[in-house]
Amino acid sequence: VCSLSRKAEGVGRPGDDLDLFCVPNHYVEDLEKVFIPHGLILDRTEKLARDVMGDMGGHHIVALRVLKAGYTFFADLLDYVKALSRNSDRFFKSYCNDQSTGAVKVLGGDNLSTLAGKNILIVEDIIDFGKTMQIFLSLVQQHNPKMVEVASLLVKRTPRSIGYRLDFDGFEIPDKFVIGYALDCNEYFRDLNHVCVISETGKAKYKSEAESPG
Repeated sequence: VCSLSRKAEGVGRPGDDLDLFCVPNHYVEDLEKVFIPHGLILDRTEKLARDVMGDMGGHHIVALRVLKAGYTFFADLLDYVKALSRNSDRFFKSYCNDQSTGAVKVLGGDNLSTLAGKNILIVEDIIDFGKTMQIFLSLVQQHNPKMVEVASLLVKRTPRSIGYRLDFDGFEIPDKFVIGYALDCNEYFRDLNHVCVISETGKAKYKSEAESPG
């Protein structure tokens, strides 16, 4: 039996050349390197799903996604969790209108009043300073949930961090501007499968495009 740690994997590797991966041609000049390949992301996400099941798999769970950028990690993590729940003696379900949906219930921010007494999994794409997550946790706690745990794909090492520690974290990364796997720069790069470091050319191009009139 493999023992899986919930501690984030550090990404100390310098990254890989773009020509080793399938990268859309229109992004090649805008990327510095591939930082975390898609296959490695999926492998780590599956391990995080096992950690979630180990802690929360015996309960009915409501999953919340914080920001738009986290939708790919959110979907992949919950797909793994649901697959694990089907192959175990524990069930990962939530309830909607008093009937089991057989899946995780996803709520918008305007439905937080329904969280009372529920077991909540908050899913985020990246934790930078930790301040936003602390504010959101405070908001959720106001509605008296039974349990709240947080999962994030990336945790950034930065001196500006307020020291927030989450429950399930995928990769610990340096303080760099990363995009891909739904992380964006002014709405670009969401379609990129890998987590990549954007180049200075890319930063300048997409910042200027976003600021241009019309």
